[in-house]
Amino acid sequence: MAGAAAWTTPLHAQKATMPVIGYLCAESPELFASRLKAFHEGLREAGFVEGRNVAIDYQWAQGQYTRLPALAANLVARNVDIVVAPGGAQLALAVKAAAYNNAIVFEMGGDPVQLGVVDSLSRPGGNITGVSSLSVDVSPKRLELMHEVLPVAAKLTVVANPTSPTANSQLQKLRSAAETLGILLQVVNASTEKEFEPIFSGAAEEAGGLVFTSDPYFAFRSRRLAELAMEYRVPAITQSRDFPMAGGLMSYGGDFAQSHRRAGMYAGRILKGEKPSDLPVQLVTKVEFVINMKAAKLLGREFSPSFVSGADEVIE
Repeated sequence: MAGAAAWTTPLHAQKATMPVIGYLCAESPELFASRLKAFHEGLREAGFVEGRNVAIDYQWAQGQYTRLPALAANLVARNVDIVVAPGGAQLALAVKAAAYNNAIVFEMGGDPVQLGVVDSLSRPGGNITGVSSLSVDVSPKRLELMHEVLPVAAKLTVVANPTSPTANSQLQKLRSAAETLGILLQVVNASTEKEFEPIFSGAAEEAGGLVFTSDPYFAFRSRRLAELAMEYRVPAITQSRDFPMAGGLMSYGGDFAQSHRRAGMYAGRILKGEKPSDLPVQLVTKVEFVINMKAAKLLGREFSPSFVSGADEVIE
């Protein structure tokens, strides 16, 4: 990977000859590999290649989201030229609180205005701009899709991360959607991996389905969620295509490759001299619906032809 070399290259040696991007991530390099690749593609489109004319100082929280404020402060103290905060509202808020003078580019799925990250989409203000997708806004659509798969289920379970800045707004929209569909909504919380298995075992006993809210913590644990879904034979839907690709039933959410690529392009434009306040927040409006036919067969579910035709990708 393009970024691998810079993880061990002394930044003080590179700082003398090229600008430095501070890259803060809540996860690990392994889990973030596909997103980081897209970010590098965007940087390249803007004219920057890591190790050639830009250095990157990586800070990885390894899934410990409580470390984000300290890591953000540490990154700012290292005198980087720009801070990139990809992967959710928690990162954007942590970096904004720490980086008073540094230029900031965020990538997230929530509404950056509602969350207080920027003043407005067209005029973000201050030293911050970025990219936002529709992953949070389309949470109700996941409920609708699960209702189509389980039309006789009177109750569906929504899994939310109570530590997420977007959890409450998503739950409000999901409750409204459930009322429209005429189904009961059961909400369960999970913010650690040890909470996952009891949720799946409970859903298996009730013969129900699971709808995950949009949350980076869930997205980057897609493989574990898919393993549990197959072990307990539970239909589930998440925001990330990583879930059906790992063997889960289906996903519906924003196109992460596009949003991370655009974040890379913005970082490059700022390094060239543009001001964050002059760059409107970009909205990635594309959403992806991915289904796994093998998972459906294992779960004893059959998708209708119209359901399959509506998918952006069908995994056989």
